[in-house]
Amino acid sequence: MLETLGLLLVGFVAGALNASGGGGTFVALPALVAAGLPPVAANASTTVALLPGAIASAWTYRGELIRVGSTSTTSLTLASVLGGILGAALLLVLPADSFSVAVPWLLAFATVVLAFGRPLARLLANAIGRPIGLSVQAVLIGQLFLGMYGGYFGGAVGVLMLAFWSIGLGLDPAEGNPTRVTQLAAIYAVAALFFLFAADVLRYPVPVAAVLVGAVGGGFVGARIARRLSSRTLRGVVLTTAVTMTVLYFARG
Repeated sequence: MLETLGLLLVGFVAGALNASGGGGTFVALPALVAAGLPPVAANASTTVALLPGAIASAWTYRGELIRVGSTSTTSLTLASVLGGILGAALLLVLPADSFSVAVPWLLAFATVVLAFGRPLARLLANAIGRPIGLSVQAVLIGQLFLGMYGGYFGGAVGVLMLAFWSIGLGLDPAEGNPTRVTQLAAIYAVAALFFLFAADVLRYPVPVAAVLVGAVGGGFVGARIARRLSSRTLRGVVLTTAVTMTVLYFARG
């Protein structure tokens, strides 16, 4: 009972983080591993469990979506969906040991982007005197790879999206957050459908359901809180979580 309550709380925090600034996987994945799930199954279960929270957040933000540069929302979503399918397939096809080895480095990569992505975007923009201004094709290719990353390992994929859009198009992260949440939901949806039939998610119904239920509440609450807190505060919370989980994963060896 205590473990289930703990996972409910973890799901709530993860859903709130994904809705506000990203980073829910940093909380949910380690918790499911601690609950006894193998790393690959835990990662697949994290995607499934956080999907309803992502949908709840996307619904809350539905009236605030904006275009990413000149790219239509439909094209961007199709790139996310295709990437999510490819990434989920890679997770199931590649040896489980390769994922276990990759997780700390993926966490570290996402943490570095979270910490330095925006300063890098400003430096590049100042160097050329304007935002980079990627073409529609470049944005879609980048979104495809982001979708693959999200399907394989969802950690901070939303953060990476905002960094990519900010660096490549000069998009303000706060304005792009509703679109980020929607794209995150699209990636999670196709990957979760894939995992439900091809992974071992259904072998762990209680921990997955606990995180899932918590994430739904967190998704609604997080989207509303995000409108009231400063972006610096939200980013600080996510960065603290990311650094902590990265250090813990490397410490485990």
